[in-house]
Amino acid sequence: MLKKQLRASTAFGAILASTVFVAVPALAQAQAQAQETATSDDDVIIVTAQRRAEAQVDVPISITTLSSEALDTANVQQLSDIGKVTPALRFDFAGGFFQPTIRGIGTAVTTSGGGGNVGIYIDGFYSPNPLAADFDLISVSSIQVLKGPQGTLFGRNTTGGAILVSTREPNTTANSFEGRASYGRYNEARVEGIGNFVISDRVALSVEGQYRRGDGWQRDISTGDRVGEYENWSARVSLKADLTDDVSLLLRYKHGEVDDPSPLLASSYVGNDVGLGAPFGGIPGTFTTRKNEIASGNVPEFFRSNSDSLQATLTVDLGFANLTSYTQYRNERVSASQDLDYSGVELATAAQRAARGIPPTASVGFQLGLPNRNQTWSQELLLTSKTGTRLQWTAGLFYFENTDRYITGIDNFGTANRIRLGGSSTTVRSYAAFADATYEITPKLFLTGGVRYAYDKVDDAYYNTRFLNPAPVALPNGTFCSADGGRVYLKECDPGAIDFANSGRLTPRAVIRYKPDERSSIYASFTRGYKAAVVDVGGSCQNPPFVCSRVSPESVNAYEIGAKYEKPGFSLEAAGFYYDYKDLQISIFEAGTARIVNAAQSEIYGLEGAAHVRPVQGLQLSAGASWVHARYKDFNNAPIYTPCSALGAATVATCNANGISFLVLGQNLDNVTMQRTPEFTGYIGARYATEVASGELALSGNLSYSSSFFFGPSGTQFRQGGYETLSLRAQWTAPDDRWYLAAYGDNVTNSRYLTQVQYSNFGIGSNWSKPTTFGGEVGFKF
Repeated sequence: MLKKQLRASTAFGAILASTVFVAVPALAQAQAQAQETATSDDDVIIVTAQRRAEAQVDVPISITTLSSEALDTANVQQLSDIGKVTPALRFDFAGGFFQPTIRGIGTAVTTSGGGGNVGIYIDGFYSPNPLAADFDLISVSSIQVLKGPQGTLFGRNTTGGAILVSTREPNTTANSFEGRASYGRYNEARVEGIGNFVISDRVALSVEGQYRRGDGWQRDISTGDRVGEYENWSARVSLKADLTDDVSLLLRYKHGEVDDPSPLLASSYVGNDVGLGAPFGGIPGTFTTRKNEIASGNVPEFFRSNSDSLQATLTVDLGFANLTSYTQYRNERVSASQDLDYSGVELATAAQRAARGIPPTASVGFQLGLPNRNQTWSQELLLTSKTGTRLQWTAGLFYFENTDRYITGIDNFGTANRIRLGGSSTTVRSYAAFADATYEITPKLFLTGGVRYAYDKVDDAYYNTRFLNPAPVALPNGTFCSADGGRVYLKECDPGAIDFANSGRLTPRAVIRYKPDERSSIYASFTRGYKAAVVDVGGSCQNPPFVCSRVSPESVNAYEIGAKYEKPGFSLEAAGFYYDYKDLQISIFEAGTARIVNAAQSEIYGLEGAAHVRPVQGLQLSAGASWVHARYKDFNNAPIYTPCSALGAATVATCNANGISFLVLGQNLDNVTMQRTPEFTGYIGARYATEVASGELALSGNLSYSSSFFFGPSGTQFRQGGYETLSLRAQWTAPDDRWYLAAYGDNVTNSRYLTQVQYSNFGIGSNWSKPTTFGGEVGFKF
């Protein structure tokens, strides 16, 4: 243990030191080279964090900007992989739910109408569904990770920050086609292609496709077979037309399919963090705690999604300003089946069998079926000022509508014989208007102010009574609420819950920035963000006394000071921040439901830095690190998962009668580490390119590190120790730049760490990182 701690401390110490000092030994040489080299467009990093194109050094927001080259260096294939090169960013799952966290602000909430804390935007369009947010990357030009609340310019559910993915557009320059194919360990294969077709001097069409598959790396101990086989593919068609010299229209349609059970394949959890010994799994029987194994019952786990999106981007030069219209429709369908006791045992009590009408001799376990359908409409109008004036501004209007419907079922006899258990649905609408402006007081002093007003409304919400009981539901006041076909509509039965969730919010922003010269910037900022209120249709609404919990909105006031410096061949930025974070929405997973409560106030503060340098021709070095101190303050009734076996014979009997292995007990906690928040994260990256055989040989690598943290909602359970991962890549590109060959390796240190802990009354499961993978790749373009 001591050896591991020393290794972890050494790894982070190297990363943190590199962030500040990686450029120092070579800085003099880089400065000398810079004096001889004129600044080019490639030397200025352009970002759109303030909804208009600006040099990153002039934007008073902590931003990690990843070019397509940086993504290749770290072998980034899916959105979740960018955590390897972005300090203070974690990507976690709860089953199939994708949940990013930035600087301690994230969510483990998985319920209808829940939403995330980090907004994901693709080409300016908001993608709200956590079941479809982790996607394969194709034709990506850059990714920007904005840290801290972005409530003024991006709106609700961006309390932690926003991730902006930009992809390439069709162009009228020339016809072109490029593609690549790779093959690696565990029969992992990936093929993608992008074609650009010029129709006229004003119209171009692009067609993109991607296919990825693999055998999985785990084995089922009951059969010995390999499990986790996956197959994903997507295709997108884009049409861009310059209708006039001042008007341009971009139309896009994308279809994607995912068949990947890996987020659901869990072993029984092993851990002594609650002093109860190991394994800390659930039902005794056939189980495994090994990193490469799972125990499955008669019904296999699966996760399948099918998605379609239509997008239209209209840009108009109005002379005094630029107008952009973003119109979107998304339709995403998911079906999943998951073992909730993580033991592979098929069982149920006599009472449960009788209640469900299941024969006494039938084999039954705790296999949960969870289909979901998510539909999104959004419309945004964005007006931005022309460059070159002392007042730069952005204003806009935003409309958002999302309906998600969950259907829960018992899959013990397979999906063909799924027993309907319940479900829920929520339709939310949001209306917003915002404005943000920066005024140049003097050539070196700038003042920014902005405000957004948003009104969030739960337009409709219902839940399905368990086992579709059509009988009226008795409410605590003695009245009865009809169950229309098993659905209980809150507008009729509990209108107070909907009224509570409907509210308007102001999210202001204020920044003062000092610019000593054209290459540097110092700023101090205040921003506010919020996560919308939730109607707890997936939890308290469905359980006696059938009154929905009022889950208040989260809110955060964020203060940040920072400095940035950028010149050809060298950039450096650092920031310190303090967050006052209130009314956190915490998910408590119980018997097939996810009850939501508000935690107490939290306090977050920390430091962050990043550096990039080109000390000599062909060599690029980068490093970043973050220290985050995140604590729950006076967390009353914090959920602690406690085995029934530790609570006495009477409790054991009660648990057995209800078919559960754990109780969620409340405990008052003070100054406890927040969920999923390591104190230290960082990375070191390097790329060296030189001429070999008249072509270019590029050697690159990326080492990332995370200190320990807790997966449990109370911040005290299910600990993951510190770990590091290393990605390597070697690529030779032909002299004409038309094709290349590459070899790559991911997690070459074979670090084995938990990627999620799944907890409920039935059992505690754990998902592990993939072992070392490696392979080869070939690419071409013409």
